[in-house]
Amino acid sequence: MKISHIEHLGIAVKSLDEAIPFWENLLGTKCYNIEEVESQKVKTAFLKVGQTKIELLEATSEDSAIAKFIEKKGEGIQHIAFAVEGIENALSECEENGVKLIDKAPRPGAEGLSIAFLHPKSTLGVLTELCEDKNK
Repeated sequence: MKISHIEHLGIAVKSLDEAIPFWENLLGTKCYNIEEVESQKVKTAFLKVGQTKIELLEATSEDSAIAKFIEKKGEGIQHIAFAVEGIENALSECEENGVKLIDKAPRPGAEGLSIAFLHPKSTLGVLTELCEDKNK
């Protein structure tokens, strides 16, 4: 698997309205994109620090993964995402190496990326997302 960089860190928040100003002030940068990903029942906001993005995630439904995460663990870092080339091959390679996949095939994510998650039980407790920008 060829990883080029950390694509983003996902942070679960209760409210984007509260979280965006906090993170903008702390990081000295501005939120550059807010979008809803209906299929994941989440609203996202992105900030950039150097090459790495910070993705703030607010649940849009009580049964979303983000709502469940916050209920169980509270607000905080929910996942790390790596940019890969050839996401389908990366998933196959992970599975061949015994990594449990949440997504056996990529699906649409925020900012037009193809995404897939690896199960934290196979990644030492870290929810890991693989991302590929097919438009590059």
